[in-house]
Amino acid sequence: MEFEVGDIVLCTVDKIAGTTVFVNINGATEQGYISLSEIAPGRIRNIRDYVVPKKVIICKILKVSGRTIELSLRRVTPKEQKTLREKSKLERSYKSILKTILNEKLETAIQEMQKQGNLIDFLDNAKEDPKELEKIVGKENAQKILTILNAQKLKKAILKKVFKLSTKKPNGINLIKQFLLEVKQAQIKYISAGKYSIKIEADDIKKADQKLKEILEDLEKKAKKQDIEFSLK
Repeated sequence: MEFEVGDIVLCTVDKIAGTTVFVNINGATEQGYISLSEIAPGRIRNIRDYVVPKKVIICKILKVSGRTIELSLRRVTPKEQKTLREKSKLERSYKSILKTILNEKLETAIQEMQKQGNLIDFLDNAKEDPKELEKIVGKENAQKILTILNAQKLKKAILKKVFKLSTKKPNGINLIKQFLLEVKQAQIKYISAGKYSIKIEADDIKKADQKLKEILEDLEKKAKKQDIEFSLK
């Protein structure tokens, strides 16, 4: 498996040696480590208040040096944690579906699929073009797998952000109100003076994140043209 700086990965704590935590990166052969300063912000009195052997944690990759991976626990944001948890849940669901069809051939098939990327992307792509899946599991099994995948009702991914709008124009309130009415792809709610929340839903967390990012970027550009100050919280 190839890693890049900034990747968010699921890990299992292997051991604690002094002020260094060694972890096994789930789904990979490489082992990672976390230095004391990357466990949590502020002073740490007891490292075992945060990590213990066999505990599953979510980390961010800081540096890749051959098969040695430097990780951070404290730099993972709540949003990144949620995204990875959603992804892990979906991957477990996909593996469960594969197991019902492939039985003892499961592990070999998954290894072949992962050679072309992560399992979720491979199976999502197979919904549009099943040729690669058919090569690995056969046409009959591929059809069975895709029938279940397409019938599966996935929970909508929901993302929220808070932003602020302000203007010195005399008709500022009406200007902002009209400005927000132009947003059709998301739900916006008033919180307090100049503060608003925006909520969006999509089929998966990645799509929701991308869609929300595009809407906020568009809002910022339009606000600038109308002399409205825009800022994200």
